[in-house]
Amino acid sequence: MKKLKVLVFSASFGNGHLRAAEAVIEGIRIQEPSAIIMHLDFGDFLSKPINTMIKNIYGEIINHIPKLWGRFYYKTSMVQPRSLSQRFLNKLGRKEFLRYINVFKPDFIICTYPTVSSVLAQLRYEKVLKVPVVTIITDYTVHSHWVHPSVDRYIVACTEVKDSLIAWGIEGSRIHVTGIPVSPKFEDQTDRGYILSKLGLKSNLPTFLVMGGSYGVLKSANRICKKLANSKVPVQAIIVCGKNEKLYQSLKELIVQARNPIVRLEYVHNVEELMSVSDLIITKAGGLTVSEALTKHLPLVIYKPIPGQEEENAHYVQKIGAGIVAHTEAELGQLINHFLMNPGEVEKMREKAAVALPGHSTERAVEEMLQLVNKRMLA
Repeated sequence: MKKLKVLVFSASFGNGHLRAAEAVIEGIRIQEPSAIIMHLDFGDFLSKPINTMIKNIYGEIINHIPKLWGRFYYKTSMVQPRSLSQRFLNKLGRKEFLRYINVFKPDFIICTYPTVSSVLAQLRYEKVLKVPVVTIITDYTVHSHWVHPSVDRYIVACTEVKDSLIAWGIEGSRIHVTGIPVSPKFEDQTDRGYILSKLGLKSNLPTFLVMGGSYGVLKSANRICKKLANSKVPVQAIIVCGKNEKLYQSLKELIVQARNPIVRLEYVHNVEELMSVSDLIITKAGGLTVSEALTKHLPLVIYKPIPGQEEENAHYVQKIGAGIVAHTEAELGQLINHFLMNPGEVEKMREKAAVALPGHSTERAVEEMLQLVNKRMLA
């Protein structure tokens, strides 16, 4: 029997595209253990200097002048798929993509990054590419860069995203609401007491998780931890510093002097366990982080969302009642105190989070992809 061959494109411009791709790969391996899967970074198809420059510029803008990113995001959010700028982007790397695809001969292609999705969809439109293209939108909103009428299947987070794509002219039958794929590990039940014990924490205290992404870029993270460390209402906290070594080292003295227990961690591979034992997460609003938290029924306090897709993700979380946005450090401090004094409010948000997603997002997404392939093979 022929083994399924799958080509996956993501990008390392932000960690969410990569994590969504890895989640789907996990899901495919569960349902099709013999599948041959190749996972590629879109940036590797650009010249090394250009790839490095784009990553550096993106990082600098996001970290230091996020309002500039927001202006760019919203200004380009309604660009038409047939515009001059989009037609230019649709030519990036197309020869290299085709060369690789013709050698690998996949049964279908998955894209978690919009540029490569549009390039391949354009090739589908021109009937140059014969392989179906599945696009996973990794946010709770739609930027025009994701939109192309020749994408064979869209995997999306919620009905609002589906409605937006339909408004752009995409056929509803091509759009499937499964939730953004997250690692199947987030569906597992965990032993809360065992994990807390392993972290040196107590099972009878509220636990707040502080996360700022893989690079630990949550603004004011040190001062957030100080508020939790010195809270007169008993609480314990876990802070994930990611690759931010400066933040990790800066917390050492604070932890020693803290009234309340604080655990600091560097880059971790067990976020699902940390979310399982937490009562509330203070975080950024990346699409994957939001989806992982909602899958774990974990209420969110989103602090200073970056204008653009993060801001839109934060609006969605607040709209469904699974979290709240703090725009200033003062607001965040008030919210921390409020939720510590009113744990019932946290529980209400947890109940909203529990019904926000259909669950088993990756399993559902993979099932839709396999149905697409099976229909093609029978045609």
